[in-house]
Amino acid sequence: MNPGSAGAAGDRDLAARASRGDEPAFVELVRRHERRVYNLALRMLGRPEDARDATQEAFLSCYRNLGGFRGDAAFSTWLHRIALNACYDALRRRKDLLGLEEAPDPPPAADHGEAVATSVDVRRSLLAVPQEFRAVLVLHDVQDLGYEEISEILQIPVGTVKSRLHRARVALGRALAGEPPVPPRASNETVP
Repeated sequence: MNPGSAGAAGDRDLAARASRGDEPAFVELVRRHERRVYNLALRMLGRPEDARDATQEAFLSCYRNLGGFRGDAAFSTWLHRIALNACYDALRRRKDLLGLEEAPDPPPAADHGEAVATSVDVRRSLLAVPQEFRAVLVLHDVQDLGYEEISEILQIPVGTVKSRLHRARVALGRALAGEPPVPPRASNETVP
């Protein structure tokens, strides 16, 4: 279940209080949403340290812009949009620094056997999925958000969400199989 949906009214109240300077209200918003924002960032960026930085940046941006939260969408939807923007900024900075998008370093080896190897393979393969498709895949399959909420977060039509999700799953499957990626098509295409 999406924690933002169960506490949507509570989140709105906390956001309103936090925008008026109520620090404990903001701390509660962070407590409620920090794990989901971090998990989103980790799957978008691949590196725990980058995910921590993006999470921190997302909450700083959230705090600075609380006055702009009108409550038209759920707070969690608004926060996911901010978190994705922080991830996109981090990916752009990484690309600018390296001249290309680099795969993350694998986590240190552990004695967890095949489960760790599979986890590393999936994480590495997920980063081979183009970022606009990866965002939809992470929001839907990892964060368990519905098409409508993803549409609001990414500000794209529901049909485009479905199309990108399909393409993301195909790209992830190809990456897991060790096949070369298929170049992405125009991002405004939708599935009929």
